[in-house]
Amino acid sequence: MTILALDRYDRHFPFFDGTVSLPPGLDLTVLQVGQETSLRDGSGRHKRMLTTKDFDAAETSLGSYVAAKGQGQPYIAIPVFPRRLFSQGQIFVNSDAGIETPADLAGRTIGLQSFQTTLAVLAKGDLAADYGVPLQSIKWRVHHLDTLTTDNDRGFDIETLPEGTDLANALANGQIDALLFSRTPQAKEGPQDKIRRLFGDPRAAEEEYVRRHGYWPIMHIVTMHEAVVEAQPELPRQLLTAFQNSSRMAADYLKDPNWSQIMWAKYALDDERCAFEASQWTSGVAANRVNLECFLSYAYDQGLVGVPLEVDDLFHPSVLDS
Repeated sequence: MTILALDRYDRHFPFFDGTVSLPPGLDLTVLQVGQETSLRDGSGRHKRMLTTKDFDAAETSLGSYVAAKGQGQPYIAIPVFPRRLFSQGQIFVNSDAGIETPADLAGRTIGLQSFQTTLAVLAKGDLAADYGVPLQSIKWRVHHLDTLTTDNDRGFDIETLPEGTDLANALANGQIDALLFSRTPQAKEGPQDKIRRLFGDPRAAEEEYVRRHGYWPIMHIVTMHEAVVEAQPELPRQLLTAFQNSSRMAADYLKDPNWSQIMWAKYALDDERCAFEASQWTSGVAANRVNLECFLSYAYDQGLVGVPLEVDDLFHPSVLDS
């Protein structure tokens, strides 16, 4: 029996309702475990996988997984990426801070969920690589400590915000100038109208990102314990097949124009298909190599790892040909 922990995204529905086609020999129990929010089987999925070892396999933060590999910890992954986000639409600023362009972020105070959070690693890397923002000039203020402790100092100014600080409130009230956040911040104590996205047209910025880089950045990866794989060497390939089957089934849901509660979802899907030549949801090593190479370079530059990692270092040998 393999215990797999996932979030409840649409692409995972076939796992939860039992309709996914599993490869022969794969005996799977799927838990619905959130990260920031508590789902049917709890929360804190990344830490529970990478520190307390509650699951055999799980959807985990790419940033924390890379940090674990950099430390030689006994984890291995398959090239399945359940969550993706662009950084451009997840950079928020206080409207009174005088920040109009990425260059205006230099020297400012910026909030993060944690320094190692994948969205934070991506956004920092993009700000430096694509917009020339000097990251060491910024005061980075984190909500909580990283899932995995690293000591690869790159000269960043990092401090933890006072206990109980709400990041959205801090942005609305001007305690921080900007926020790199994997959700849309909603201030409970402070003027919500003081929070806006840095990019006035984030969709255009994200479409340009795909044209320039050729991919939609990865946030999460499916991780396994090496000891589990040693006992079940067929598991990586079996899980990869199961996820690919689930993804195909979930894509079929969208053939019904009223499958989503979003009234104009069908038009959004048409627009997306016009914008990009192919689906940006891809599994496998080959289709995601450039995407991962970029993230690994960001991870090294930001001190998540002490020495550079190669893409093939992340995956079990049986799936490198995917």
